[in-house]
Amino acid sequence: MKALFIGGTGTISAAIVRRLVNELGWEVWLLNRGNRPEAVPAGVHTIVADVRNEDDVAQKLKGMTFDVVSDFIGFTVDAVERDYRLFNGKTKQYMYISSASAYHKPAASYIITEGTTLANPHWEYSRNKIACEEFLMRKYREEGFPVTIIRPSHTYDERNIPLGVHGKQGFWQVIQRMLDGKPVIIQGDGSSLWTVTFNTDFAVGYTGLMGNRHAIGEAFHITGDETLTWNQIYQTIADALNVPLHPYYVASSYLDAVGKPYGYDFEGGLIGDKSVCVVFDNSKLKRAVPDMHTSVRFDQGVRIALHYVLSHPGECQKPDPEFDQWCDRVIAALEKSKAEV
Repeated sequence: MKALFIGGTGTISAAIVRRLVNELGWEVWLLNRGNRPEAVPAGVHTIVADVRNEDDVAQKLKGMTFDVVSDFIGFTVDAVERDYRLFNGKTKQYMYISSASAYHKPAASYIITEGTTLANPHWEYSRNKIACEEFLMRKYREEGFPVTIIRPSHTYDERNIPLGVHGKQGFWQVIQRMLDGKPVIIQGDGSSLWTVTFNTDFAVGYTGLMGNRHAIGEAFHITGDETLTWNQIYQTIADALNVPLHPYYVASSYLDAVGKPYGYDFEGGLIGDKSVCVVFDNSKLKRAVPDMHTSVRFDQGVRIALHYVLSHPGECQKPDPEFDQWCDRVIAALEKSKAEV
């Protein structure tokens, strides 16, 4: 079996590529700009190109066909329109990475199935993903374009720590605040339900849908089965660091209001996603991929990630003093308002 990945070196796609090559024996091609050669396993073929240069890509792919084409970097309709022009008639399955944030926030039920309404008034990113899905499914219905829609939720790997509230440089400054004994901001009261999935578990579900005739014309979310509150997520991280957790709870709407002047998108990231309870019903995926299950619990995954992060300071520990100072100001302002009431 022969697969082409547009991208292929990110948090999700890298684990899929490794599984295909090392465990399943696929012939794998990557089409990307070649910026992360160290993330490409031995035996993987690479096509160095910017997919936005459609003419160049079409020339480099001339005469090639694939069993599966996967796009991990299509964020707007023009991107999937381009993919349709490039791969229509040249692949038996086109797999598009959408997002579980496309589900209605808040949904009528916190239990999410693939039939849950798609609508997100709070996040343009999610609305663009919905528009991409609609274009692709229309091509499937009208022309038989062999699309499969994949909706990941919060997926992480050994280089990432899942958090609700962080700055522009990612998770590290929150970890540093924990290590320094400082309070860390948690949205709401920390009791909303959330699902985090280690990328190797995600790869099992994804590869099980590749070349699977029952996946054509269908949408699947791929998540783990473990559901945690944000309090449990943060406490698990603190336990793995062997430090006490000092949570400071702030309403998501307040974070959005005071974050906007500093360029923090808490309307999309929190109100449109992480502050809402979600529990994923994975029964549809498991019918198509019986091997799918959670093999890496969060307490295990976060230790894997922290071991890597703490041993690779130059790569993973990105200081964010602006976010650190912002957290201190938010906490100080709320404490001052409490004292003045």
